[in-house]
Amino acid sequence: MVIAGPVIAGLVFAGLAALIHVYIFVLESIIWTTPRARATFGTTPEQARQTRELAFNQGFYNLFLAIATGVGIVLVAAGNLPVGATLVLVGTGSMLAASLVLVLSSPAKARAAAVQGAAPLIAVVLMIAGLFL
Repeated sequence: MVIAGPVIAGLVFAGLAALIHVYIFVLESIIWTTPRARATFGTTPEQARQTRELAFNQGFYNLFLAIATGVGIVLVAAGNLPVGATLVLVGTGSMLAASLVLVLSSPAKARAAAVQGAAPLIAVVLMIAGLFL
């Protein structure tokens, strides 16, 4: 089976999106109350303490999306394009949707939404182009 060039490029961007979401997991679930995470999210030490449980849970959502995307990439590379592409599109599509929810619910966080959503957007567009065009 020959994989179309746009699919390969889409997998690269999907991998980048997965790495970004693993980093977000680390920020939210592991180092949430540290100065680095507080600076990233603009929280005070008190806000970070009060929201630690919520951030911990949210971080795992990001990790699960990254895992689904990563498994999809591996499956495509192993020759299972239908299942792998489905997982990649579910993972990156969910990442993209989450970035849209972020910017719509908090326009002041447009930069964070762009960081969270740019790679998944490119991955989705390239994957769909490679699969259907």
